[in-house]
Amino acid sequence: MTMPYYVAPEQVMKDRAEYAQKGIARGRSLVATTYEDGIAMVAENPSRSLHKISEIYDRIAFAGVGKYNEYDQLRVSGIRHADTKGYAYSREDVDARSLANLYAQYLGQVFTHEMKPLEVEILVAELGSGTRPNQLYHVAYEGTISDKDRFAVLGGEAEVIAERLNERWAEELELDAALRAAVGALAGPERTLGPDDLEVAILARGNGRRAFRRVDGRELGDLLG
Repeated sequence: MTMPYYVAPEQVMKDRAEYAQKGIARGRSLVATTYEDGIAMVAENPSRSLHKISEIYDRIAFAGVGKYNEYDQLRVSGIRHADTKGYAYSREDVDARSLANLYAQYLGQVFTHEMKPLEVEILVAELGSGTRPNQLYHVAYEGTISDKDRFAVLGGEAEVIAERLNERWAEELELDAALRAAVGALAGPERTLGPDDLEVAILARGNGRRAFRRVDGRELGDLLG
């Protein structure tokens, strides 16, 4: 009788983490930043039909990087959960924190118990209202959840992009300045990103109950200057 091949649990977790990180790093990065009137989300994405940024509910948006089909399944599940909860209770009971916690539990479960982890990082953003501040929840591939108060960066070069954005970020930026700061951080000193290279969406207080809106075309070009 042959003995089964033994691999230490620590090595299994390390291998899974490296596998997920490599898959995420192959994709393009994404930035979400607060600004004077809401939250702006900017992704390097030349596709006009495969979206990285989407609406989840009235004041809640979803963004993902990594393997498209995996984070798009998470987006659809989040929409269904939010719609069901809002219908069963009230629209005010749907919030980004509980949704991010559900995503974190699912990603952690897959990472621990499945053969292949999900090659994704996701962001759940909620526009603040009244005394409630804006919420940015970053959920990593292994289920780690962290809340950000100024901006969040997802993707393979997150640390470098975050350093660039930190140099450009300031309190109460207007939308055009916030977008230029985000695009500059994504592009770095050696590249230039134009409207055709970007996917941009905002959660804005002036948009009514459904705060999510995409920004593209001539409007995006004018904002980027």
